[in-house]
Amino acid sequence: MSGRGSLLVVDDDRSICEAMADYLRSLGHRTETALTCRSALDRIKEFNFHAVVCDVNLPDQDGFHLLEWVVANKPETSVILLTGYGTIESAVEAIRIGAFDYLTKPVIDDELNFSIQRALGQREIVEENKKLKEQLQVKFGPANIIGHDYKMAKMFDLIESVADTRTTVLILGENGTGKTMTARAIHQLSARRDQPFVEVACGALPDSLLESELFGHVQGAFTGASHDKEGKFLQADGGTLFLDEIGTASPSLQVKLLRVLQDREFEAVGGTKTHKVDVRLILATNENLEERVRTGEFRQDLYYRINVISVTQPPLRERIGDIPLLVDHYVKEFNTQTNKAIKGIEESAVQLLQRYQWPGNVRELVNVVERAIVLAKSDTITVADLPEHLRQGHFEVQQGANRLAGSNDLKSALANPERQIIIEALEQNGWNRQETAKLLGINRTTLYKKMKKYKITYEDHAQILS
Repeated sequence: MSGRGSLLVVDDDRSICEAMADYLRSLGHRTETALTCRSALDRIKEFNFHAVVCDVNLPDQDGFHLLEWVVANKPETSVILLTGYGTIESAVEAIRIGAFDYLTKPVIDDELNFSIQRALGQREIVEENKKLKEQLQVKFGPANIIGHDYKMAKMFDLIESVADTRTTVLILGENGTGKTMTARAIHQLSARRDQPFVEVACGALPDSLLESELFGHVQGAFTGASHDKEGKFLQADGGTLFLDEIGTASPSLQVKLLRVLQDREFEAVGGTKTHKVDVRLILATNENLEERVRTGEFRQDLYYRINVISVTQPPLRERIGDIPLLVDHYVKEFNTQTNKAIKGIEESAVQLLQRYQWPGNVRELVNVVERAIVLAKSDTITVADLPEHLRQGHFEVQQGANRLAGSNDLKSALANPERQIIIEALEQNGWNRQETAKLLGINRTTLYKKMKKYKITYEDHAQILS
């Protein structure tokens, strides 16, 4: 905006109105004038002014009427009220209703300029915050969770169903599957999206520090507590608190968490004041909490309290059909970061990625793609650009295929990579060919041909398993 904006000056004294408008135009502002409240409102309805400078006393309706209308219908427009006989009470009332400023006539030029510059500056901040929120929606919204696999589709449906509620959500899944991204997506889909999203990695802090981190502490609560500290629960008030690795919480911390979940209140460490909060809690774990309940390591009542809605994040090895989508997404992302122009990845490299078990899940795949882009010597990622432990599996499969060439043995034929991928996809979809074709990213006719080529039938496979 560069300190210049679109302004409307409203005053029933034509000479004063034009004098203010001329002064504001001389400063570079686009400025219009109006002599009545009605004509001013008609113009405001047609055009989005950055700020309106309005006299309180107008011949038809007063400036407070204009202020109330603008606050209700054009809240992005700042209103600066002017009056010849200002009182503290009227100024307080104007600010309470929503006026940006309240100035007393005769208005000094510098005073008016300063007020308008502050109004324009505030508008820039509001617009910048709006853009940042839009960027957060793009980065952390559900659209950024990539996957067409039916397990992911079920997860998306569940997320959309529970997002705009206060219900506690427990996200289950292995490390690296994207539990944090799912938690952020739930927050972004909820009515709390404009409120704080606060994340705490419970496993990264010792018990003594974790309790202080969550609930805060008062000065002198323990050695080193030189001042009061606000905890994450208060920071997340009105928004969402995401507790990752909740399975590592100590028994004493579990008791305090149970109270917060039940009563939405707590005391800081060493404090006596009870704080009440409105926080939506999302928790995540890669551990089997049911087993920890059975062994007495996790409170049963807390488990039932947090396991109201559970979302399971599938490991990457169980949704191999999503690997090409993920690779394409991260190739574009790292192209931007590294100023490279990689067009894609060759088919043999994709097949190699789909055969790998991915113990590190999506997080590991991201690292592999970034490494491949940095090392790629052409505009396409090849097998040679992948890490050695992945390429080793490629060479072993090739050697095994050569040894089994010409063999009619069904178990030996399972070593064929494409055949194995098809069988795994069929098993994953309960041998539903329509869903399997979708998972593999091919049409149903192609799947039939490949099943015929590799002699894949449910009967033969069931016989082998038996």
